[in-house]
Amino acid sequence: MIYSVSGVLALKEENFVVVEAGGVGLRLYVSKGTRAALPAAGVEASVRLFSHLHVKEDALDLYGFASQDELEFFGMLIGVSGVGPKSALAILDTGPLEELAAAIKENRPDLLTRAAGIGRKTAERVILELKAKVESVRSGAVVERMETDSDLIEALASLGYRREEARAAIAKVGAEVKGTEDRLKAALRLLGSNAKR
Repeated sequence: MIYSVSGVLALKEENFVVVEAGGVGLRLYVSKGTRAALPAAGVEASVRLFSHLHVKEDALDLYGFASQDELEFFGMLIGVSGVGPKSALAILDTGPLEELAAAIKENRPDLLTRAAGIGRKTAERVILELKAKVESVRSGAVVERMETDSDLIEALASLGYRREEARAAIAKVGAEVKGTEDRLKAALRLLGSNAKR
């Protein structure tokens, strides 16, 4: 098994990266969170990704992760019947690991179905099989914040912002900012300052 890959980031695409290691370019499929944590492609900085090698009849696919925790969560997800590596990445793309663990602990399949290609039955199976395996200290509070943030994304989308930029702005609003109205104002300030640049 290939546990990690270290080298220079040669290419950075939407759902995969290429790491040059020992004269070989390795393509690793990555989540949005891992992709965002990496430097720009071509920068002569070394990167290290934890990895999972997925063996199929017709391909060997590498999946890369910025942290060991993300790799372990991915491993739990693909251990669920009916969840393959691409579906597991889609679930990881929906939010930080803390939020995913909270959604599972609080029995909230609706929060997992936000992932592309994940239906209610699959989300319920993930919850059933992983509820005892994941850790989430403040799951109720985290889920409440997720619901509020989901409403804020919809509100910003109705104002004409793309969901991706709305989600990014809300993620930058500190947890100390409470209440829907205050979080919306803070997100609008962030979006306004980005537009001026």
